[in-house]
Amino acid sequence: MSANRIALLRGINIGPRQRVKMPELRELLEGLGYTDVQTLVQSGNVVFTARAKPATLEKKLEQEIEKQLGVDPKVVVRTRDELAAAIEANPFKVPKNPKDLHVTFLSGKPDEDAVKKLEAADFPPDELKFAGREIYVLYADGMGRSELAKQLGRAKLGVAATDRNWNTVTKLLEMADERG
Repeated sequence: MSANRIALLRGINIGPRQRVKMPELRELLEGLGYTDVQTLVQSGNVVFTARAKPATLEKKLEQEIEKQLGVDPKVVVRTRDELAAAIEANPFKVPKNPKDLHVTFLSGKPDEDAVKKLEAADFPPDELKFAGREIYVLYADGMGRSELAKQLGRAKLGVAATDRNWNTVTKLLEMADERG
């Protein structure tokens, strides 16, 4: 049985390196036999149908993207139901500007010491909460100058991590749900 999958690529299309055109990415996934492939914005969000488990897809997509497109991203994959559960688990009230609420998706369980260190630090007015393989971050004034964003970026979590704002997260679920 096939199921909806959401692939989140980390580290592409941010600067002049690691460029991936979304039509090429869609073509690559279709070439691997995945169906109903759709991308959202230029930062590597792909909704598609596949039978394989998320962990298998993460490895396969990382290898194939490097081989075929010449870039080396980290890929985190969630099922439609895992994405819906992550949205449901949001511990924060969605702010007036939903782009100030972020979810960092992790490829596995994060390093306990790194989690304790981040949870013990105080970054007012920003807040963070760990929940399983997600980190929820509420930025009071956006992430641009946030000390919390800097510390999170430097944290040695021991797993791949990729961040999406609330608008993107909810739109990905909407896309997954449109396919039935």
